[in-house]
Amino acid sequence: MRLVFAGTPEPAVVALERLIDSRHEVVAVITQPDARRGRGRKLTPSPVGRLAEERGIETLKPETLKADDPRSAETRQRLAELAPDCLPVVAYGRLVPEDLLKAAPHGWVNLHFSLLPRWRGAAPVQAAIAAGDEETGATTFRIDGGLDTGEVLGTISEQVGARDTADDLLTRLAHRGAGLLVETMDALEDGSLEPTPQRGEATYASKIAPADARVDWSDSAESIDRRVRAHTPGPGAWTTLNGERVKLGPVAPVDGPAAASGAIWRSGDAVTVACGSGAVELSTIQPAGKKPQPAADWARGLRGERALPDAPGEKGPAFQ
Repeated sequence: MRLVFAGTPEPAVVALERLIDSRHEVVAVITQPDARRGRGRKLTPSPVGRLAEERGIETLKPETLKADDPRSAETRQRLAELAPDCLPVVAYGRLVPEDLLKAAPHGWVNLHFSLLPRWRGAAPVQAAIAAGDEETGATTFRIDGGLDTGEVLGTISEQVGARDTADDLLTRLAHRGAGLLVETMDALEDGSLEPTPQRGEATYASKIAPADARVDWSDSAESIDRRVRAHTPGPGAWTTLNGERVKLGPVAPVDGPAAASGAIWRSGDAVTVACGSGAVELSTIQPAGKKPQPAADWARGLRGERALPDAPGEKGPAFQ
């Protein structure tokens, strides 16, 4: 089949590579416009755009696809000229207007990193970890006018590891999901695929704002552990200490004596924080303007009133 691939971030690169190496022909790529990145703030293509350019594939970078916006006219015209059989989508980052959904005989087929209808929306991997799901997966479905509501074309399941961060889980799903997307394209071309409606209760995973990654120390140790892992590496779990924002690496629930939520103490190389129930041991911490460092090194560098006590309940700093 002739394909026009739509995608933007690194996880979508895996799927594009697999499609390029498949029996199908990727005739063009749609991705987000170049953005300023790095210290020099130089205009840089998206990861998908970069791969497409390296492989000599035509790249379209519209600021919008809306029919009533003149900025979409060139891309819309080019899509009509390319006449793709299908438009596979992985984390493109823009909604497809309903009038474009029939731009190809097989429509737009999205690879979504959850078992729909659970965790429709922008951040399904993070939501699955934060909720404590033991299993998630990936789904290919035909995009319709709703939010991730289209008919299912294929699924794979994946266990959520007890120590998985969002990056760990997304990496596995990106690789396995890429295979699922190629299999879906094969089945659509062969006519061997039977779309099925989504079944079950829908849940939603909204786009993550930095405020969503703030740790609430009144939560249980298990809940905090999941929340931190769900937001690692981005946007990064954080808290405040003496009014200053600090980022936290993954934590580990541990047994701890009763103490006020957020209280911090040091025992040898272990830096522990009291939670609403239980406690967590820190791995790394990143004070504002500094690089991440082992929690033990950070604790050793605190002096005077900022120094950590050797036991909970003693006077000392606390996370808010």
